Amino acid sequence: MIYTVTFNPSLDYVMHVEDLMTHSINKSHKEEVYPGGKGINVSIVLHTLRIPNKAFGFVAGFSGKEIERSLSKLGVHHDFITLDNGFSRINVKLKAKGETDINGSGPQITPSDLRELFEKLNELKEGDYLVLAGSIPPNVPHDIYQTIIKELSSKNIFVIVDATKELLLNVLPYKPFLIKPNQEELGELFGVTLHTKEEVIAYGKKLLEKGAQNVLISRGSEGALLLTNDGQILDGTIPDGKLVSSVGAGDSMIAGFIAGYIKSHSFDTALKLSLATGSATAYSSWLATPDQIDDLLL
Repeated sequence: MIYTVTFNPSLDYVMHVEDLMTHSINKSHKEEVYPGGKGINVSIVLHTLRIPNKAFGFVAGFSGKEIERSLSKLGVHHDFITLDNGFSRINVKLKAKGETDINGSGPQITPSDLRELFEKLNELKEGDYLVLAGSIPPNVPHDIYQTIIKELSSKNIFVIVDATKELLLNVLPYKPFLIKPNQEELGELFGVTLHTKEEVIAYGKKLLEKGAQNVLISRGSEGALLLTNDGQILDGTIPDGKLVSSVGAGDSMIAGFIAGYIKSHSFDTALKLSLATGSATAYSSWLATPDQIDDLLL
């Protein structure tokens, strides 16, 4: 079974305007509302790929209820912890000639709420997959991902982490199965700017040395590199298409990788499905559909 954790889910309110003007009234000509958050995106795309999974996380207020309703309508299984105060964040995405995002802060998570999450995580069994994805609210301990992996280390669980900076570096000694920085994030981890494939590989190997079992590095239009614990360096290209929105593409890559690996236990197959799934999301207005993924699978 696969489980995802999203500490700060959202409702993404997407508004399309012809030309965004400040200090003025802007009228949208099209609007959409989607459940959001990196772990939630992974759960939705896994469901699209017909991979059973369950989404954990925290919700609050009227927006939290709508997140749950939306996921239930999509057929995604979830078991969220309902917080007593506040409401789940609403992220406003303004799409004009460019993209402007205004992200909410989200509700407060108490130590008692965290203990309830750990009780749910104790359900995991050997061979399960756990996806820890995205940033965490300011009041949650900065080492929460590290603490979760440490707590579950005796269960032989496949842990996938998609995070940045210290949140990612702190988990490496606990040997996560997969981490997924993009090229820019990889550079930020070491205080450098990466330009060439050779530089990306060199710094990806440093993450293997620090404890990661496998490192998937997305490189935008250049595709992705996968560095594995058995010494493989796989270079994947993206299928042709027109970029519509990059939101959720990285989360879709993770879902595609997990689905491909579970079905085949082949890193090559996992990388190909990862790239097709991520591209299908990037080339559409929301997350990938089965037909879009099939059309792009090389």
